[in-house]
Order: sequence, then C-alpha cells, then structure tokens
Amino acid sequence: MPRIRLLPADDNTNGWSRILAPRTPKPPLKGNVKADFAVIGAGYAGLAAARRLAENRPDASIVLLDAQTAGEGTSGRNAGFAIDLPHNVSSSLEELAKSHSYRALSRAGLDYLSRQIAQHGILCDWHKHGKFHTAVSDRGIREVLEPTVKELERLNEPYVWYDAPALAKRLGTSHFKAGIYTHSTILLNPAALVRGLADSLPANVTLHENTPVQDIAYGDRIAITVPGGHVTASSVILTVGGFGEQFGFFRRCLLNFAAHASLSRQLTDEEYDAIGRVEPWGLTPANAFAGITMRLTSDRRILMRQNVHFCPSLRQSDQRRAKIKQEHKRLFDERFPMLPKVEMESTWTGYICLSRNGTPAFGQMARNVFMSVCQNGVGIAKGTISGLLAADMACGVDNPLIEDMYKLGSPTRLPPRPFLDIGVRARFAWELWRARDEV
Repeated sequence: MPRIRLLPADDNTNGWSRILAPRTPKPPLKGNVKADFAVIGAGYAGLAAARRLAENRPDASIVLLDAQTAGEGTSGRNAGFAIDLPHNVSSSLEELAKSHSYRALSRAGLDYLSRQIAQHGILCDWHKHGKFHTAVSDRGIREVLEPTVKELERLNEPYVWYDAPALAKRLGTSHFKAGIYTHSTILLNPAALVRGLADSLPANVTLHENTPVQDIAYGDRIAITVPGGHVTASSVILTVGGFGEQFGFFRRCLLNFAAHASLSRQLTDEEYDAIGRVEPWGLTPANAFAGITMRLTSDRRILMRQNVHFCPSLRQSDQRRAKIKQEHKRLFDERFPMLPKVEMESTWTGYICLSRNGTPAFGQMARNVFMSVCQNGVGIAKGTISGLLAADMACGVDNPLIEDMYKLGSPTRLPPRPFLDIGVRARFAWELWRARDEV
C-alpha cells in the first residue's frame, strides 16, 4: 500500500492566477465516499479523464481529487502554449522521429479542449496566434531550426522562415537571428483554462480540491485515504505528474525539473508604441534549457520563462525566486532596451516531469488501475489527450489513438540516487554549455 510522503507545495506566486478574479474552490472531501471511478490529479490529464469518463459512463459516479486548488498547481503555471506539432525541449530531436503520432495525438487533444471551451464559454484568452521557434546562434539554426524545417516539409505542414530583420519587426526585439513560424499553436492563460475546465465538469463528476491523497491500496476495490475521509472506487486513473512514482508505478523512470517564469506589468501606450505595436506572439527557443521562452500577451504583458534545473525535491525557496526575478529583469532589458522601466510583476515556479527518452508514462498498470503522467514539457495538448485515452481504456472503449500513444514508447529506467543526481546534473551542465550561445 503506497504511502504518499511528498505532496505539492506550490505557493500563491503564480502570475497567471494573480491577474484573474478570485475563485471559490470546491470543498475538500469529508467522510467516506463510494464511487465507480476515482481520478487523482486535476491538471489537464485528470480533468480530461474525469470528463471523458462521464461521457462514456453518464450513469457512473466519478470522484476527482486534487491536493491543491484548480489552476494553482503545475498545470496552471506553464507558459501557456498549446502546441500541436512535434516540439523539442532540449537539444534532442527524438520527438521529430515520431512526428505523425505526436501530431495526431496533440491535435486530438486540442480539438477536445476547443470544444469544451466553446461549449462552456471558458474565458482563458484562447487564441490561435501561432508560435515562433527561434535561434540566437548559427549553431541553433543549423542543429535545430533546419532539421525542424525538413520535418515540417515531410509532414506537409506550412511554415514561414523569418530572418533577423523580419523577426525583429514582428516581435519588437532584435535579439534573434532566425525563426520558424507555425500558425496552429494556441496561446492562452493556463490558470484560467484549468479553472474553467474544473468549474464546468459534468454533473456525475464530483471535484474535491485541497484533498491530498495520503495512502492508496490497490485490489478489487481501490481504497484511497485523504485527510478528511476515504474513497473506495472500482477503478482509478492516476494523473499526478511528477509525483507518479510515489503511487507505485514507473519507479526510477521520472525526472522532475523546476522552471521559473516572470510576467511583467502591462505595457503603457507609449511602451507599446516603442516595440511597434506588434500583435501578440509566443516564442520558444531552440533549446529550452539554455534559452528563454517568451510571450507578448493580449493584454500587453511580457512573459519570460528561463532557468530550468533538476529538482527532485519539487521545492523552491522564495530567496531563489527573488534572485531569478532579478535575472529575468536583466535578460528582459537585454531584449527590450527600449523598455527600461518595465518591471516583473510576478515570478513563480512550475515543475516539468520528463523521461530520459522523452516518452510519456501511460497505460494500464493493473486490471483497474490506469496512469497518465510525464508529458515532457508539452502538458496542455499531451496531457489532455493522454487523460482522455486513459479514460477510454478504463471504460473498454476502442479508440485508435491508444495505439498511437503506445507507439511513443515507455520511459527508460534511471540509475539509483546519488548516481542519478550526478548524471543528470552533468548532462544538464553539458546541455547548457553546448547551447550557451542560445541565451
């Protein structure tokens, strides 16, 4: 019986939430509850799984548990890119080799989200602004952008190549040497999307927020212990991100990284004029470990996400964030010297769950236990579709996309600690050194 010893400990620093109106969370679970299905984790995968279970089994009772409040965990702290095409995070281009499966899965996830947003009127600044994938150095162009172009052409996907002058005019900064623009990425406020999905669940789904799981016992009936009571269910879907190993599966397969982001205050009219009154944009770097993910939002804020590092503890200090906020301001000033008075209004930490070989941790773990974790940095699209497919598996629904999920492979096993820490930090240092010109 796994006992959950490490729980989420996110604070109230999330800038995406701070710019939203207050929300009343759903009450924690109290007492003993019986259900047909339990879903643990109310991020993208968990929300999609619960909703899909309700669609597949409208007469079933479904309990959705989350240790925090909707939109305050990792799912509401990302950079707000819903990406439909293969996307490299580090220098590895392995995802391009499975691009057909990734494209089919991601687009199915985004189509599903788009329908829920339209049906329920979820206000999350969901717009198809597209995405720029950029490089600062000739090496980044040669080793990342050019191979990506070849794969886009093989997929018959449209793109636009931007040279430095054209990119500067479109973005309002002359920092980048080249970029690839693809039109179908959605940009959004992730905290608003998670809140909206959580507040529009079907009637047979009961969400309990601020309800951390303390123990779980597997068997003919799943027994779940939470601070205020117990849940017993016929089946469970685990969508707990980087906390997945504690639930007994994919042990020594998951790597947790901290990613830090800052969101500026809104630009004034004069400041917006200074960058050319450009349209909202989103930008991902050739190497997300070394470079900076950036956005200009619809309400004229600039997002900076930089400083990604190995963090198995899933904990960061306020002192660390304060230093990173200063660093983000320095990097902002380098890219936007015409905006010297713009300060970072919020700086926060989110966590990314990765596998060594870039594959998801997905599948049927036992007769009545299903799992969807480890989205490798593209959680909105991949999390949504993997949660939906886990629900289809739990209901015996024959969805052809399940085969595409399995084609992606499974996480490879990692060495034990402390050798793991030494190896990951050495590899990470090599990544940063190799991509040092991409900052």
